[in-house]
Amino acid sequence: MARINVNGLDIGYSERGGGDAIVFLHGVGSDKSVWARQLEHFSRKWRAVALDYPGYGESEMPAGDLDRAAIAACILGALDELGIAVAHIVGLSMGGVIALEMALQQPSRLRSLVLADSFAWHPDADGILARTRNALATMTMQEFAETRVRILLAPSAAEALKREVVETMGRIDKRAYAWASVAVWTPDYRGDLPRIAIPTLVVVGEHDQPTPPALSEVLQAGIPCAKLAIIPNAGHISNIDNPMVFNRVVEEFISGSIDN
Repeated sequence: MARINVNGLDIGYSERGGGDAIVFLHGVGSDKSVWARQLEHFSRKWRAVALDYPGYGESEMPAGDLDRAAIAACILGALDELGIAVAHIVGLSMGGVIALEMALQQPSRLRSLVLADSFAWHPDADGILARTRNALATMTMQEFAETRVRILLAPSAAEALKREVVETMGRIDKRAYAWASVAVWTPDYRGDLPRIAIPTLVVVGEHDQPTPPALSEVLQAGIPCAKLAIIPNAGHISNIDNPMVFNRVVEEFISGSIDN
């Protein structure tokens, strides 16, 4: 277990490799382990770091609920503790929302930005939160995960991959999932997108159901000079559905942003 202390809170992280840093931020229904395939791949050229949000994975549970601004501030504090002044940020789903908040809080800390299966605003936020609250009140996290997995992965996903997703989501503390759900589903950054001057790649699985490609198109259209890549044979968790294509697309983007 590797942890650092950020403002009195222990934060779990994994890292491999050396050089310029790429920091990976997970979704509301996972933890840093979702990036294992990316840490293996990107650590060949870069320092690859994956962090757990407070209350997730190996991180300590905070005393109270956290909002987007507090989570982003915690991640920026973790970068300080890890000696990372500037980094390429790759955020999946909720990770993309937190990455947007980081880009607005401290844009000079981000060398580039990858928003995977994410959004600036979700049209069904209220419905998602209502269904989430009902599920948390009536199911275990394991049961909730079993109802969710079919819409999180591509239709062709292997049973082993489905079990991996269910096991990871099933470990999440309901308290953390509850406030993180509010943090992830309720933003409206559409008016802020033109302010983002960081090189940005928007990535989305072609079969993404929770955050369909149309929401990624809004991100791409709103952020100046942002690029859009559709990951074939992938759903909402595109980095594990099709890691080969995901890794290639992100690596090409980051390498290009460095060259430019």
